[in-house]
Amino acid sequence: MIDFIIDIIYTSFIRSDRYLLWLTGIQNTLQITFFALLLGIVIGFSVAVIRVTSDSLSQPHILLKIANRIVTMYVTAVRGIPMMVQLLIMNFIVFAASRNLILVGVIAFGINSGAYVSEVFRGGIMSVDKGQTEAGRSLGLGFFQTMIKIILPQAIKNSIPALGNEFITLIKETSIIGVIGVMDITRAGNVVRGITYNATPLIFVALAYLILVIILEFFVKKAENHLRKSDRPVVAKVSRRRQTSVSNLK
Repeated sequence: MIDFIIDIIYTSFIRSDRYLLWLTGIQNTLQITFFALLLGIVIGFSVAVIRVTSDSLSQPHILLKIANRIVTMYVTAVRGIPMMVQLLIMNFIVFAASRNLILVGVIAFGINSGAYVSEVFRGGIMSVDKGQTEAGRSLGLGFFQTMIKIILPQAIKNSIPALGNEFITLIKETSIIGVIGVMDITRAGNVVRGITYNATPLIFVALAYLILVIILEFFVKKAENHLRKSDRPVVAKVSRRRQTSVSNLK
């Protein structure tokens, strides 16, 4: 049994420097996930703010109305089209002349993730009690000041668990990047499987993704615990700061 395991490890990783395939696959997977994650957060946060602001104002500006319709169509389109199809469209149509497949993957997954992250942020903002907004306005804060100083900090904290779930989903979704020729973890396992005529490398693929997910879950849990320590009403902090400022002026 031990000899069998050693032989599998040798043929899958050591022989002909096949470990280089795995290292390249892990590197590309992490690179695509990280930058797609950043892009998804930026897009998702912007879309959520636009939609919530437009819905909150009784008479939003015409430009805000147009922006709201555009981002709503974007969310609907992205959520309605399979990720595989979006990736193929990005590679063979939108960026057909590009040779940077990593960049294509980052943009494709980032745009896709942004739609789901926007709903997470929007749900987080809507979960904040309306009394927080009224309290902020009673302190003399404008709509955008109330949103930035009171609502958004609480919304982000409320969104952390759902964001962590979305990030885990993003890591696993990158396993299809091999269809456009990028050497990721899944493609590396398939290449080794084809060379060795043994399906065991696919188990290593599964273990690699599982380890990455466990590591991400650890950091998400750390973030939740850190935010929970400062779990006090934000409006009380803002009120305290304003009282301190008034006292200093006196």
